[in-house]
Amino acid sequence: MAVRTRWRRAATAVATTVAAGAFAAPALAATPGDGDRHRATLRAMEAAVNEDAPGVTAQATDRHGPWNAAAGIGDLDRGTPRGEHDRYRVGSITKTFVATVLLQLEAEGRLDLDDTVGKWLPGVVEGNGHDGDRITLRQLLNHTSGIFDVTSDGDFRQMVFTEDFLKHRYDTWTSEQLVAVAMRHKPDFAPGTAWKYSNTNYVLAGMIIEKATGTPYARQIRQRVIKPLGLRATSVPGTDPAMPKPSSRAYTKLSDAPDAKNHDVTELNPSVAGAAGEMISNSADLNRFYTALLRGRLLPKKQLAEMMTTVPKGDDQPGRRYGLGLEPFATSCSTVAWGHGGGIHGSSSGAASTADGTHALAVNFNGPSESVPAVFDAEFCAP
Repeated sequence: MAVRTRWRRAATAVATTVAAGAFAAPALAATPGDGDRHRATLRAMEAAVNEDAPGVTAQATDRHGPWNAAAGIGDLDRGTPRGEHDRYRVGSITKTFVATVLLQLEAEGRLDLDDTVGKWLPGVVEGNGHDGDRITLRQLLNHTSGIFDVTSDGDFRQMVFTEDFLKHRYDTWTSEQLVAVAMRHKPDFAPGTAWKYSNTNYVLAGMIIEKATGTPYARQIRQRVIKPLGLRATSVPGTDPAMPKPSSRAYTKLSDAPDAKNHDVTELNPSVAGAAGEMISNSADLNRFYTALLRGRLLPKKQLAEMMTTVPKGDDQPGRRYGLGLEPFATSCSTVAWGHGGGIHGSSSGAASTADGTHALAVNFNGPSESVPAVFDAEFCAP
């Protein structure tokens, strides 16, 4: 499936899309007084803006402090520029927040990552060869469960990732409904024998958090992460389709046809993604989150080490690995940043920090883009 249709998809190759037409010379804003430190990042952002992803916003933090920048268009109808402090839908970056809460619960002795899904959700992961009694919570978090990805179901894809979405954008989906769709299919492999990304894993993780605490995973994220870190731009919106301000419009074509229309998809009911990708944030908050996480402010050493224990993604992604809702991104200069990517309708994001928390970057395009890695490479590898 194309990158614009998957909230799980982080761009996996360093690539830059050259701006064309009206986007050949987008407006560019940046915090003044930064000299040449982020010149390469600015250039990569500017080069990546195009008709599919008309605008980009980012923040980098390092020993000199925060640096904010934006390029391109935030609203195509009004012609207004992208904002440096825009909030946006972060897609699968949500997964790091969910994994953090589960690991906190493990540290408190309220669950164990080697517990089975069946222990916490009896009878939920069953049918067509799925067996929750053979799958551990750890396998949910590192995508070795084999559970079928709900976003690969044909009917779901038709409703959510084609122009039919325009008729269903305000539909509410429950976690139980999303899991039930996945259970119509056979598992992709036996638990623990391979790796494959599945959004269903994190929908289930959200359900387990609720079962273990007696409150929704959204409340746990707010209490355990958002409030302690003061993430004022970060929210778990549930079924609310609106975007808080400041924010730009979000665009996607919902079709691969050459003459496909670029739709404004800013408003949508984020329950379609649930614990796999519903959150909203901004670049400053994401940098604060990943920096705090990697510096040990959110997890004890044992749980942070578990989070950073990775498994190979498979033969189709040689050298790439995945931890527990966290993955290492290797750049062309061998600098490794730990974080996550995220895509949902009209939004492509990436956020990561070096392991010591001293250098972080969060970036978002308001449309489908494979250029997130190019911006990361420019930030972490420029001389």
